[in-house]
Amino acid sequence: MTDRAQDLQIFVTNSGWGTADQAHLAGDASNRRYLRLRQQNGACAVLMDAPPAKGEDIRPFVHIAQHLTSVGLSAPRILAEDPEQGFLLLEDLGDDLFTRLIERDPGLEPTLYETAIDVLHRLHSAPPPSLKPYDAPVMAPLAALAFDWYQFGATGHVDTAARDRFSAAFAAILAPLDAGPKVLIQRDYHAENLLWLPQRTGPARVGLLDFQDAMLGHPAYDLVSVLQDARRDVPPALEAAMTRRFLDGSPADPDQFMQAYSVLGAQRNLRILGVFARLCLRDGKAQYVDLIPRVWDHLQTNLAHPALSDISQDLHNQLPPPTPQILDHLKANCATCPDR
Repeated sequence: MTDRAQDLQIFVTNSGWGTADQAHLAGDASNRRYLRLRQQNGACAVLMDAPPAKGEDIRPFVHIAQHLTSVGLSAPRILAEDPEQGFLLLEDLGDDLFTRLIERDPGLEPTLYETAIDVLHRLHSAPPPSLKPYDAPVMAPLAALAFDWYQFGATGHVDTAARDRFSAAFAAILAPLDAGPKVLIQRDYHAENLLWLPQRTGPARVGLLDFQDAMLGHPAYDLVSVLQDARRDVPPALEAAMTRRFLDGSPADPDQFMQAYSVLGAQRNLRILGVFARLCLRDGKAQYVDLIPRVWDHLQTNLAHPALSDISQDLHNQLPPPTPQILDHLKANCATCPDR
């Protein structure tokens, strides 16, 4: 048994779950892993193993979880924690992810997404905690990951002059959004991080996961995140209906909001394009390449908005479409850039 495994077992035992069976749960793109603990009486909990030596920190998760529950939303309750070693014992919210439920029963899709929009209304109506801003100086460099990793992986080089030109132009497009109201944005608000809890009421019927990277940002950001999902197709009619539902419960000017939606959608999808290429080329996770065409399609939709005319042509010239040949090329070079 490794030292980490011994430390984990000590934490579990000290938390009163030492005799529980342990089973691995599906993880995410981070260095965290998750175990389901099951007692003989059927009681369950989830253990988050987030090694500080690999850059993980459970404190933001705890901070945001406590805020979400304080406003009546269903983040997992914290049962035990050890921030120094990176162990966290959580309420088990079950396995009914939106993605799985919709696959089994497509008729549930409207209800699930309507309730996900209601979560955003509830969250945005509450004063946010103190968090770092997700503003133009942060967002523009993150969008440029599309050059650093996708352009590099697809073409073998990064056009640094084009990258710098894009970053400056996009920062100018993003900057006006910084003057508006700020809310807590979870940043990974999508169907594979949302659980259905029908025994609860109202927005609390949505169980929330993977929110530890939350920041202060524009109210449109999490709406883009859930409706322009990188991992599943959201029907265009549903996207339109849910944006109307959001705007019906928002004081925002609809035209200005939808412009922000497109701008933030472009930022998000450019960042994801770079991150998915990086996960393959640097981290050896080739499966993310299969998601790139959907992300690319979202990006093209957003770039069609007139607010993005200053960058759209340059991006079309610099970032090649994800053809089957390019996707195969990315996979062929999986894990070849560990030190880049």
